[in-house]
Amino acid sequence: MAISSLLFHPSLSPLPTNHHHKTPTFKTSRLTPFNSTLKPSNNHTDTTPIPFPPSQTHKLSWLEELKQAFPSSAKDYFVDNNEAFQDLVDKRCVDNIRMLIVDTVQNAKAGHPGMALGMAEVGYMLYRHVMRYNPKNPNWFNRDRFVLSAGHGCLLQYVCLHLAGFQSIQIEDLQRLCKLGSRTPGHPENVMTDGIEVTTGPLGQGVANAVGLALAEAHLAGRFNKPDVIIVDHRTYCIMGDGCSMEGISHEAASLAAHWKLNKLTLIYDDNHNTIDGPTTLAVSEDISARFKALGWNTITVDNIHEDMKSFREALLSSFNEKEKPTFIRVKTLIGRLSGKEGTSKAHHGIFDEDDVKKMRQKVNWNDREAFHVICLVYREMKIQTDYGERLEKEWYSKLNYYQSKYPEGAGEFKVLLHGGLVPGWESSLPRWSVSDLVDATRGYSEKCLNQLSKVLPGLMGGSADLATSNKAYLKDYEDFSQPNSPWGRNVRYGVREHAMAGISNGIALHGSGLIPFAATFLIFSDYMKNSIRLSALSHAGVIYIMTHDSIGLGEDGPTHQPVEQLAGLRAVPRLLVLRPADGNETAGAYQVAVANRHIPSVIALSRQKVASHIEGTSANEVERGGYIVSDNCDNKDHLPEIILIGTGSELCICENSAKVLREEGRRVRVVSLVCWRLFDRQPKEYKENVLPSRVSKRVSVEAGSPIGWREYVGGEGSIIGVEDFGASGAYLDTFKKFGFTEENVTKFAKKLLSY
Repeated sequence: MAISSLLFHPSLSPLPTNHHHKTPTFKTSRLTPFNSTLKPSNNHTDTTPIPFPPSQTHKLSWLEELKQAFPSSAKDYFVDNNEAFQDLVDKRCVDNIRMLIVDTVQNAKAGHPGMALGMAEVGYMLYRHVMRYNPKNPNWFNRDRFVLSAGHGCLLQYVCLHLAGFQSIQIEDLQRLCKLGSRTPGHPENVMTDGIEVTTGPLGQGVANAVGLALAEAHLAGRFNKPDVIIVDHRTYCIMGDGCSMEGISHEAASLAAHWKLNKLTLIYDDNHNTIDGPTTLAVSEDISARFKALGWNTITVDNIHEDMKSFREALLSSFNEKEKPTFIRVKTLIGRLSGKEGTSKAHHGIFDEDDVKKMRQKVNWNDREAFHVICLVYREMKIQTDYGERLEKEWYSKLNYYQSKYPEGAGEFKVLLHGGLVPGWESSLPRWSVSDLVDATRGYSEKCLNQLSKVLPGLMGGSADLATSNKAYLKDYEDFSQPNSPWGRNVRYGVREHAMAGISNGIALHGSGLIPFAATFLIFSDYMKNSIRLSALSHAGVIYIMTHDSIGLGEDGPTHQPVEQLAGLRAVPRLLVLRPADGNETAGAYQVAVANRHIPSVIALSRQKVASHIEGTSANEVERGGYIVSDNCDNKDHLPEIILIGTGSELCICENSAKVLREEGRRVRVVSLVCWRLFDRQPKEYKENVLPSRVSKRVSVEAGSPIGWREYVGGEGSIIGVEDFGASGAYLDTFKKFGFTEENVTKFAKKLLSY
């Protein structure tokens, strides 16, 4: 089915319309730092600031507060020094942020205040002067994205979101930090709190997520932007800490970001020289800025942000002028700023004693304020930026209307993406196989499914960890993603970087633009990416993981490459769908399930060895049930089978062959495909009882992997044929025979059960 026939389906909501349409002039600025606007320009990335002086009313409203806070400075700057006046306002806003952080930790008697206190200037600067967003519509497509890779510093983001006007964080939410069911959990969770783009916590993950977000922006800009109208133009900001810098995933992702020339990505490094155990000198001695420079990043150092906030602004302005490289800004901070623990690892987490809190309040002239006090003028100050974001969103919709009138085909495809990326009838593009079709490995059937889907799903994109020829995970009709040559390309070359591939895929999925990422490698290497896969499930990121070479059946490569325990481990991950199809049609069914579930990640485990294109009785549509009856020779509904053989993947055909032998001997045998445990477990009790009747206790499961978990399906009297060692190097059939995956061995186990 051609995508052009599906783009303008009437069920999709139209883009906002302007009935008085005329060709607009688009001169939207990139940012408005320090109450400034930008010189009009036809270049959408122009960032030349023109001072926008605060009004006398605005200054008068701040004067009393500033005189109290800075008695020696405020009145000197009130009359004519607008920049110095704004500096004091910013400093007072940062004071308020720090006091909210302290009050929140003290109230909760838990939390991580150290980084939040040290990076208060950075958080404030981003939300007040830099980022483009609209709290009234947190999911506005062209907003800037912010990722807190050092997720333990979430208090900083929660406070900034509250002050910026996000309804998801009220003062009451700050007062419920880490409480069960609160919108302020101990680390940021995107499914809990509007304004949180990705779920972070395991260090380094956010760096990879940010690379994925930036890749999505660059890809969509390359596909849809036109010389006269730019509809995709936003930046990605990420804060990382010393721990993130040590985790290997950060290095993998940073290498790719530079290789892909993601110049709209800004990574802000909180260089506070401390981790939980003590100073970073315990474990780190390299020059981290030099490392990023060697990777190909634009590197900037901010030496004294606590006394010179403007130096950070200047670093950001410099990054906006970079056209080819991502930017790494090293910000030297003091962890636990203002506290008695300042500059030490003791500030990382935990509360402060009352004397310390009293001294912190004195340092910022806060003695007469109640806990959780917010200066009303801080809300007004933040509203300057949020009002600007609201205007930008309105301008963006005007651009979109113009784009739709001039470029209807591109607008139609863009609209499909904004509505989730699924066009009506996409399922019909999946191929179907008959028993007469040539045999292939399920990775081969997967290749055909993937390439057919790419023709009707405009958001399908992804790649392999240097294994495209083995995984068969490559979109043949599309180019590779590359800047500046082909940013519109939908094949992503990750190189040998499984962990970063998964983390980046999460960022692509959570970009909110209808992109459907797939990430492919060998099943054995899922161990490298397990934490990212877990976060896919936790953050509702619908990544499709294509895992080939799924058992000891891959043969000669030996036990280092033969997965045994991986299926069991992946099946244990909550929400994750693990599908192991047996033939071509079940492979199509697995893709149907994986694509349809846009908020649930899927693992499709595929064979290297060839299997039947269609085992008689299998069904693509039945895969969504997780398990179903493939064959049964009971002559009427009143008879139950004497024994049930349960298989998955390449072992299902062994079950079928064994069943034929047993049936020839007069036995009533049922064969069940249990392609996805989690989907089967979700079925109604009546359905599960129909497939696996509790009165039939004689059951045999056959899967060339760990036996862990199978007891639930075979029951106490059933037999499990699995692998409890690490496999062996040898031809596939020889290896299968060694571990008992043959028709003869399955029949032997079945007969033994039937003899009881």
